[in-house]
Amino acid sequence: MTIQRIRPEPRMSDVVIHNDTIYYTAVPENLDANAKDQTAETLAIIDAVLTEAGSDKSKILDATLFLVHKEDFPAMNEAWDAWVSPGNAPVRCTVQANLMNPKYKIEIKIIAAR
Repeated sequence: MTIQRIRPEPRMSDVVIHNDTIYYTAVPENLDANAKDQTAETLAIIDAVLTEAGSDKSKILDATLFLVHKEDFPAMNEAWDAWVSPGNAPVRCTVQANLMNPKYKIEIKIIAAR
């Protein structure tokens, strides 16, 4: 059994890879952006991390989206629909949640194959 931790810190690792399965959680960097733009930015960050890990969005198996305001659901979906790999949509769950940083409108957790 091999476990690879990318950019580990005392509290958490940025990415964990176990048996060619990638685990990652992304948050937006532009905290002044609207929900659509924060979603698009977070998805772009996921793209970059998956590339670094030897994968891509077509190999995402599962995605959990944590959305602060349910009113942002259509805007979030607009960004998601423009991004998701055609024919390769993962299992997806969207949860309304109070996130730890009050400026986050979204946080996305993914599990992907390498």
